[in-house]
Amino acid sequence: MNMPAHAFPKLLSGEKAVAAGRLGVVFFPAFDWAISATHPEREERLLYTRDQLQEEGVFDIPGISEYRPEFATPADLARTHFCLPDVAAVSTDSHLAAAGAAITAARLVMEKKEDRAFSLARPPGHHAMRVVHGNRGFCNINNEAVMLEHIRDRWPHPDGRPLRTAIVDTDVHHGDGTQDIFWNDPHTLFISLHQDGRTLYPGSGFLQEYGGPGALGRTINIPLPPETSDEGYLYAVEKAVLPMLAEFKPDIVINSAGQDNHFTDPLANMRLSARGYAALNSLLRPDIAVLEGGYAIRGALPYVNTGICLALAGLPYEDIREPDWKPSFVRQRPETGRHIADVCEKALRLFRNPPARPAEGQEEDGYWVRHRHIFYDTDMLGENQFEGWRLCRDCSGLGRIETSSDRVKRSLCLLIPRHSCPACRKAGTLLAERGRKGGRYAHVLVLDGDMP
Repeated sequence: MNMPAHAFPKLLSGEKAVAAGRLGVVFFPAFDWAISATHPEREERLLYTRDQLQEEGVFDIPGISEYRPEFATPADLARTHFCLPDVAAVSTDSHLAAAGAAITAARLVMEKKEDRAFSLARPPGHHAMRVVHGNRGFCNINNEAVMLEHIRDRWPHPDGRPLRTAIVDTDVHHGDGTQDIFWNDPHTLFISLHQDGRTLYPGSGFLQEYGGPGALGRTINIPLPPETSDEGYLYAVEKAVLPMLAEFKPDIVINSAGQDNHFTDPLANMRLSARGYAALNSLLRPDIAVLEGGYAIRGALPYVNTGICLALAGLPYEDIREPDWKPSFVRQRPETGRHIADVCEKALRLFRNPPARPAEGQEEDGYWVRHRHIFYDTDMLGENQFEGWRLCRDCSGLGRIETSSDRVKRSLCLLIPRHSCPACRKAGTLLAERGRKGGRYAHVLVLDGDMP
């Protein structure tokens, strides 16, 4: 096999590199799982990344350590998702391993074995929503969300307050699944930087998507125009993302580290380089990074992943060069920069002063409701969904979802959030009892956030 070119000549020059901060890399390539033999999300997607990390001697650098993942359990998945008809029907061992890799990364950081961690695993997950009927956008299970619920279960804040978490999604596609899961969670700030949904799947992620009735301003989308380069991404992080994080003051920062914004990626139209992505992580300084998309298997992923590892470990990354890199490939037009500045200003304004009501849905009988049709493009499934959130002055409210698809008849899903008030908890219990007795639903599922 032809090895990738060396990206970091200084690492190979005999100079002794020592990481400024301890980094744990959890590696799981899922060589036995693929959507199809020729699909972008296939077995060899991380093959060259593995070769590059070994060839550059990344794991020989003092302070950088490699780990194998533990497996997530079906119960871990069921604590995050409503899996219909059940967990086994919508996940495989590879999904348990990918979610488990994220959990392993969290353990390394939360148990202070490492300063930062990078879950370098597949399949990806950020298009997987709260309700899962199948695969959409190559995703069945949301790895970051499963990891976050694990963190909240095992490491609650010592003073008893809710753990505040920020998820910054830098995949080129809008993280619509993660947004859906945390849409009404006031303790999670979700920020997505992505190619404008008018030009790319999944066609969402606009400024007016700023959170549910109990979490207004906790969802922030920064849609970037096609051909945004290193310059534009770094501007958005410096001028919008970092000020939001400084004001929100999260206890932990997670990067959904999709790499399909690279200038060679076949599925998008952006101009980010490996060095630009390393610089982004150097600015963001996430506690945990979790691999998402990225489908330039040979020309981008080996270099981007190596650059991320170096940036997270506090090592120099400025010499990174992909084999086909040229300055013109990552050059951005002035009007693109002006558009990004305008979007960032509006996004920061929404974060600081969100409207009093969500832009999506309406109030009905004490609930904020919205009706949605969700298409599972990989499995070619259609889902009809009615979602309602109980409007409550004392907590973020009880979640109620009625859902059906081409595979599963109408089911009732009830979400009792962490730190929910007694009234919402009681309402959820009554709805579950009525749903089970009434015979109207194929399945009645309950997620109780406060139950271990």
